[in-house]
Amino acid sequence: MALEDAKTQVDTAFTRTTQRGYAFENAFGGATSFLRRTYTKDLAGVDLAITGVPFDQAVTHRAGTRFGPRAIREASTLQAYDPPFGWPTNPLEEMTVVDYGDLAFDYAKVSDFPEALTAHIRGILAAGTGTVTLGGDHYITFPILKAYAEKFGPLGVIHFDAHSDLWPDDDLSRIDHGTMLYKAVKQGYVDPARSVQIGIRTVTEDYLGVNVITAREAHEWGVERVVDTVKGIVGDRPTYLTFDIDALDPAFAPGTGTPVWGGLASWQAAAMLRDLAGINLVGGDVVEVSPPYDTTGATAIAGAHVAYELICLYHWARTQR
Repeated sequence: MALEDAKTQVDTAFTRTTQRGYAFENAFGGATSFLRRTYTKDLAGVDLAITGVPFDQAVTHRAGTRFGPRAIREASTLQAYDPPFGWPTNPLEEMTVVDYGDLAFDYAKVSDFPEALTAHIRGILAAGTGTVTLGGDHYITFPILKAYAEKFGPLGVIHFDAHSDLWPDDDLSRIDHGTMLYKAVKQGYVDPARSVQIGIRTVTEDYLGVNVITAREAHEWGVERVVDTVKGIVGDRPTYLTFDIDALDPAFAPGTGTPVWGGLASWQAAAMLRDLAGINLVGGDVVEVSPPYDTTGATAIAGAHVAYELICLYHWARTQR
């Protein structure tokens, strides 16, 4: 689509005649699908589905991430014009990416939510399509990992976060964003030896064998050492990447429920994600974007950039398989 055709394009999320290519309509108008991708439930021939999970009933402090998927989609419209900067790849031209919409669930039946989400992701994976999920609080990664482990076996996980989410919790009926990785390890969805956390800056007594790169270590080591370490840990086997937006310092992402000072700068996260090219990424998510606590929209913008980087990592992995 050429720029001169922009005035003839209306809501390409609905009117696009091909699933590939960019969208040159006004960023401030139209339907806010992620990167102006087509809204569809038809996964025939689809490589990657973007899906939202507006769930925030597992938070320990400030709610609001139920509005995260909508805000991330809106922020992404400004990125829908161009190829991703710094990548030797063009995923929106070379891969079919759609917006699958949000998970529908009964907010008043919280106990039914985990299986509803697992079934949602399971159905997408059964079609041979990968997922990038927009959260929602970090509990959502646990039901997602269940679906992925059913298909790929125990996964390596790259986990950007201020918190380990490894606090002990053996009650599967508890729905808590601070214990999702503990449960995923205990349930065998995650191989801790092939998993690594980046940006940690809160206390955890037992990391259950998961490798840890604290925020201070990330600052002192530099991007290259962090990335080399991570690649050495996850190897070439199926890997899932989950990015809690509070991995970023509150100066860069204030719109989150449990902010902690001393985090990553935006440029560090961007460089790490891009240099992780080559990992066998099978899926990912960005979570904990809470728009009510950020009137500038900067946190949602960061979330949209992370999601686009995940698309790039997924596409790069497909070209290497």
